[in-house]
Amino acid sequence: MTRLTYLEALVQAQIEEMERDERVVLMGEDILVFGGDTVVQRFGNNRIWNMPISEGSFTGLAIGAAINGLRPVLDLTTASFIYLASDQIINQASKLRYLTGGQIDIPIVFRCCMHSVGAKAAQHADRPYPFFMNVPGLKIISPTTAADIKGLMKSAIRDGDPVLVFEDPRLWPLKGDVPTDPDHLIPIGKADVKREGNDVTIVAIAGAIRPTMEAVDALAEESISVEVIDPRTLKPLDHETIKSSVAKTGRLVVVENGHRVCNVGAEIAAVMAEEAFDLLKRPILRVCAPDIHVPFSPALEKDFFATKERIITAVRRLL
Repeated sequence: MTRLTYLEALVQAQIEEMERDERVVLMGEDILVFGGDTVVQRFGNNRIWNMPISEGSFTGLAIGAAINGLRPVLDLTTASFIYLASDQIINQASKLRYLTGGQIDIPIVFRCCMHSVGAKAAQHADRPYPFFMNVPGLKIISPTTAADIKGLMKSAIRDGDPVLVFEDPRLWPLKGDVPTDPDHLIPIGKADVKREGNDVTIVAIAGAIRPTMEAVDALAEESISVEVIDPRTLKPLDHETIKSSVAKTGRLVVVENGHRVCNVGAEIAAVMAEEAFDLLKRPILRVCAPDIHVPFSPALEKDFFATKERIITAVRRLL
């Protein structure tokens, strides 16, 4: 094991996969500005492609590269920019395997950064993962620890399908123990129980894990035992792990920073209502962002996403 930040583990995963497989290339906006120069010194300009501010165009380029045998890791910088690439992702990347009867793989990883602080405002702070969860042919991951991002990033790069990686930069500086094994892989589609408990189950999505763990620590002082599940993968969702926890606690709260309408919490609630209704002692609750755009004002921004206080209130409602 070694001690790394989330971001260091992510970069390490990319470098190890580039060393393992010469078909892996990095593409994106400003990647030579923000640390990409060191990777260029290691692998050369032929495997580090700095892209212009034209997301739709270079996503199409990445798809063509994938069809012809490369394995691009495409950095879209900000998650909100993925809308500009959505036609290529939805109508080409997600469908070409299906349209060719399995003759073509599209092994692309799309990195998307979801900002929560810093007054990024309405056009730079979206969480568009629910939009893409509705698209067959895509896989979506959003790990929350250094070890998980390394293991899942490596699995994503080796996967034959397009994988979207949604990162919360508030997790980047957090340190954790990371396996040094270059073949440390975590399977896509498998959730992880971050803390065991008996009274309430919380499913925490992406960056919402930070206020969730703060809330759980505070509730423990009141002798309230909360089980915390990190899905790690948003598509396909690991419903069985959630169901097993609900069978134990009978109470479920889903915490995420996405908008309330048609979010991951809504999908989890629907599946639990269909498959685990008889296990529930109380209604399912969601803690998430309201159905408005992210405000620019820091005073409004700090309470826009899930907070420790709102999570504690939701848990108490179920007891």
